[in-house]
Amino acid sequence: MEFFRKTLDPIIALAAIAVLDIFMFLLMGAWTVGGGETMMTGLMAQAVLGDELDRIPFWSVVFPPHADYWKIYISLGMLFGAFVGAVASKEFYWRVPRHLSEWVLITIGGLLMGFGIRLAYICNVSTFFGLMPEMNLGGYLAMSGIIAGAWVGSMIYKKMLEGDV
Repeated sequence: MEFFRKTLDPIIALAAIAVLDIFMFLLMGAWTVGGGETMMTGLMAQAVLGDELDRIPFWSVVFPPHADYWKIYISLGMLFGAFVGAVASKEFYWRVPRHLSEWVLITIGGLLMGFGIRLAYICNVSTFFGLMPEMNLGGYLAMSGIIAGAWVGSMIYKKMLEGDV
Protein backbone atom coordinates (compact mmCIF):
# COMPACT_ATOMS: atom_id res chain seq x y z
CA MET A 1 0.00 0.00 0.00
CA GLU A 2 2.85 2.36 -0.76
CA PHE A 3 0.50 4.28 -3.10
CA PHE A 4 -1.37 5.69 -0.08
CA ARG A 5 1.81 6.83 1.66
CA LYS A 6 3.19 9.14 -1.01
CA THR A 7 1.80 12.54 -1.94
CA LEU A 8 0.21 12.91 -5.36
CA ASP A 9 1.24 15.70 -7.68
CA PRO A 10 -1.42 18.42 -7.13
CA ILE A 11 -1.93 18.93 -10.88
CA ILE A 12 -2.66 15.23 -11.41
CA ALA A 13 -4.93 15.10 -8.35
CA LEU A 14 -6.92 18.18 -9.41
CA ALA A 15 -7.22 16.91 -12.99
CA ALA A 16 -8.57 13.59 -11.69
CA ILE A 17 -11.06 15.42 -9.46
CA ALA A 18 -12.19 17.57 -12.41
CA VAL A 19 -12.75 14.54 -14.67
CA LEU A 20 -14.63 12.67 -11.94
CA ASP A 21 -16.69 15.80 -11.23
CA ILE A 22 -17.74 16.00 -14.89
CA PHE A 23 -18.87 12.35 -14.86
CA MET A 24 -20.72 12.82 -11.57
CA PHE A 25 -22.55 15.86 -12.95
CA LEU A 26 -23.47 14.06 -16.18
CA LEU A 27 -24.73 10.97 -14.34
CA MET A 28 -26.46 12.51 -11.34
CA GLY A 29 -26.90 16.24 -11.88
CA ALA A 30 -25.97 19.00 -9.48
CA TRP A 31 -25.06 18.24 -5.91
CA THR A 32 -27.34 20.02 -3.46
CA VAL A 33 -27.31 21.09 0.16
CA GLY A 34 -26.33 18.33 2.58
CA GLY A 35 -29.07 16.05 1.25
CA GLY A 36 -27.51 12.74 2.20
CA GLU A 37 -26.70 13.80 5.74
CA THR A 38 -30.12 15.42 6.15
CA MET A 39 -31.86 12.26 4.96
CA MET A 40 -29.77 10.08 7.31
CA THR A 41 -30.74 12.40 10.18
CA GLY A 42 -34.39 12.09 9.18
CA LEU A 43 -34.18 8.30 9.06
CA MET A 44 -32.56 8.20 12.51
CA ALA A 45 -35.20 10.60 13.88
CA GLN A 46 -37.93 8.46 12.31
CA ALA A 47 -36.50 5.35 13.99
CA VAL A 48 -36.59 7.09 17.38
CA LEU A 49 -39.77 9.19 17.07
CA GLY A 50 -41.83 7.05 14.71
CA ASP A 51 -45.04 8.72 13.50
CA GLU A 52 -44.42 11.74 15.75
CA LEU A 53 -41.87 12.94 13.19
CA ASP A 54 -44.74 13.67 10.76
CA ARG A 55 -45.84 16.52 13.06
CA ILE A 56 -42.75 18.50 12.03
CA PRO A 57 -43.44 20.22 8.67
CA PHE A 58 -39.84 19.96 7.45
CA TRP A 59 -39.91 16.17 7.70
CA SER A 60 -43.51 15.67 6.54
CA VAL A 61 -43.70 18.18 3.67
CA VAL A 62 -40.25 19.40 2.61
CA PHE A 63 -37.95 16.41 3.15
CA PRO A 64 -39.85 13.21 4.05
CA PRO A 65 -37.33 10.49 5.03
CA HIS A 66 -36.91 7.47 2.77
CA ALA A 67 -33.98 5.05 2.55
CA ASP A 68 -33.73 4.98 -1.26
CA TYR A 69 -32.48 8.59 -1.49
CA TRP A 70 -29.29 8.23 -3.56
CA LYS A 71 -27.32 11.03 -1.87
CA ILE A 72 -27.17 8.97 1.33
CA TYR A 73 -24.95 6.51 -0.48
CA ILE A 74 -22.72 9.27 -1.93
CA SER A 75 -22.14 10.56 1.62
CA LEU A 76 -21.52 7.08 3.00
CA GLY A 77 -19.18 6.34 0.08
CA MET A 78 -17.09 9.45 0.85
CA LEU A 79 -16.89 8.47 4.51
CA PHE A 80 -15.96 4.88 3.65
CA GLY A 81 -13.37 6.01 1.08
CA ALA A 82 -11.73 8.35 3.58
CA PHE A 83 -11.68 5.56 6.18
CA VAL A 84 -10.11 3.06 3.74
CA GLY A 85 -7.51 5.61 2.63
CA ALA A 86 -6.56 6.44 6.23
CA VAL A 87 -6.33 2.77 7.22
CA ALA A 88 -4.36 1.85 4.09
CA SER A 89 -1.86 4.65 4.75
CA LYS A 90 -1.60 3.57 8.41
CA GLU A 91 -2.62 7.05 9.50
CA PHE A 92 -5.94 6.10 11.11
CA TYR A 93 -6.33 6.44 14.86
CA TRP A 94 -9.16 7.18 17.25
CA ARG A 95 -9.04 10.61 18.86
CA VAL A 96 -11.44 11.52 21.62
CA PRO A 97 -11.50 15.10 22.92
CA ARG A 98 -10.16 15.20 26.47
CA HIS A 99 -11.57 18.50 27.67
CA LEU A 100 -15.08 19.89 27.88
CA SER A 101 -13.94 22.99 25.97
CA GLU A 102 -13.06 20.80 22.95
CA TRP A 103 -16.53 19.22 23.02
CA VAL A 104 -18.08 22.70 23.20
CA LEU A 105 -16.05 23.89 20.19
CA ILE A 106 -16.93 20.76 18.19
CA THR A 107 -20.62 21.23 18.96
CA ILE A 108 -20.63 24.95 18.13
CA GLY A 109 -18.67 24.34 14.91
CA GLY A 110 -21.06 21.61 13.80
CA LEU A 111 -24.11 23.74 14.53
CA LEU A 112 -22.63 26.72 12.67
CA MET A 113 -21.82 24.55 9.65
CA GLY A 114 -25.33 23.08 9.62
CA PHE A 115 -26.91 26.51 9.97
CA GLY A 116 -24.65 27.89 7.23
CA ILE A 117 -25.47 25.21 4.68
CA ARG A 118 -29.18 25.70 5.29
CA LEU A 119 -28.90 29.48 4.88
CA ALA A 120 -26.74 29.27 1.75
CA TYR A 121 -28.60 26.19 0.48
CA ILE A 122 -25.34 24.59 -0.56
CA CYS A 123 -22.67 22.61 1.26
CA ASN A 124 -18.90 22.85 1.24
CA VAL A 125 -18.47 19.67 -0.82
CA SER A 126 -20.86 20.81 -3.54
CA THR A 127 -19.20 24.23 -3.52
CA PHE A 128 -15.83 22.64 -4.20
CA PHE A 129 -17.00 20.01 -6.69
CA GLY A 130 -19.87 21.94 -8.27
CA LEU A 131 -19.61 25.70 -8.18
CA MET A 132 -15.86 26.24 -8.33
CA PRO A 133 -15.28 24.11 -11.47
CA GLU A 134 -18.14 26.06 -13.10
CA MET A 135 -16.19 29.28 -12.37
CA ASN A 136 -19.15 30.50 -10.30
CA LEU A 137 -18.32 33.64 -8.29
CA GLY A 138 -20.56 32.46 -5.45
CA GLY A 139 -18.51 29.28 -5.19
CA TYR A 140 -15.28 31.25 -4.88
CA LEU A 141 -16.82 33.58 -2.29
CA ALA A 142 -18.14 30.61 -0.32
CA MET A 143 -14.77 28.83 -0.44
CA SER A 144 -13.06 32.04 0.71
CA GLY A 145 -15.43 32.13 3.69
CA ILE A 146 -14.81 28.46 4.45
CA ILE A 147 -11.04 28.98 4.38
CA ALA A 148 -11.29 32.13 6.53
CA GLY A 149 -13.52 30.34 9.03
CA ALA A 150 -11.17 27.36 9.20
CA TRP A 151 -8.23 29.71 9.79
CA VAL A 152 -10.03 31.61 12.59
CA GLY A 153 -11.17 28.33 14.16
CA SER A 154 -7.66 26.90 14.06
CA MET A 155 -6.26 30.07 15.70
CA ILE A 156 -8.85 29.80 18.50
CA TYR A 157 -8.02 26.12 18.96
CA LYS A 158 -4.28 26.86 18.97
CA LYS A 159 -4.80 29.48 21.70
CA MET A 160 -6.80 26.93 23.70
CA LEU A 161 -4.00 24.37 23.43
CA GLU A 162 -1.48 26.97 24.57
CA GLY A 163 -3.72 27.78 27.56
CA ASP A 164 -4.41 31.40 26.59
CA VAL A 165 -8.18 30.96 26.38
